[in-house]
Amino acid sequence: MSVTQEVNAAPDPVDRFHHDTIDNIIAGRFACRDFSDRAVSRGTIEEILRVARFAPSGANIQPWHVHVLAGAVKTRVSAALLKAHREARGEHVSEYKYYAAELPKPYFGRRREFGALFYGSLGIAQEDMEARASQTARNYLFFGAPVGLIVTIDRRLEIGSWLDLGMFVQNVMLAAAGRGLQSCPQETFAKYHRILRPLLSIPKEQMVVCGVSIGFAKSAPEGRLMPRAGVEEFASFVGFE
Repeated sequence: MSVTQEVNAAPDPVDRFHHDTIDNIIAGRFACRDFSDRAVSRGTIEEILRVARFAPSGANIQPWHVHVLAGAVKTRVSAALLKAHREARGEHVSEYKYYAAELPKPYFGRRREFGALFYGSLGIAQEDMEARASQTARNYLFFGAPVGLIVTIDRRLEIGSWLDLGMFVQNVMLAAAGRGLQSCPQETFAKYHRILRPLLSIPKEQMVVCGVSIGFAKSAPEGRLMPRAGVEEFASFVGFE
């Protein structure tokens, strides 16, 4: 069963809202790592952000800030990040931890499966660290996308605001997909916050959380969507007849 078929497998007969379009956008979104050079206008990105800002946030704090990069500025940022990645990547570290030091089951197994599927599709052996580093370097070129976002959050906020920020970033990616664009969320930009801060005039109270590449995909990821756990693996239903 395809992802889209699984999403639409059991519609609620009392729900008369036409949900097919939004379901297909959600299920069809993928982390694109091969963009075309087709331009995306500032107006389109502004539309996306205008919609994404309606993400929920506790007490309407709206904790997100976005640096939108294109053209010569994006090229300059990419060059600086690539230089740091080539020459001194061991000297840079993110200001927050993305993964737990030891992943328990089932998360450790899912991460291993991702690595095998992703690097296997590229013909890169798991132990080939140089080839993996070269693939990682493509992040800093925004995978060829014409637009890159650097997303930050005020470091004085608490973990609940990070939840709000995640919903905002998801809104950005879905609004992009609804316009025929694809995207790729990239935590790895957080590692090079010391490079990004002066280039983008990021104030000291703002922490770099991630990047997002946005553009037109060169091609659809035939058979490359990552497997997802079934609903029965992560949901508990109580009180239903």
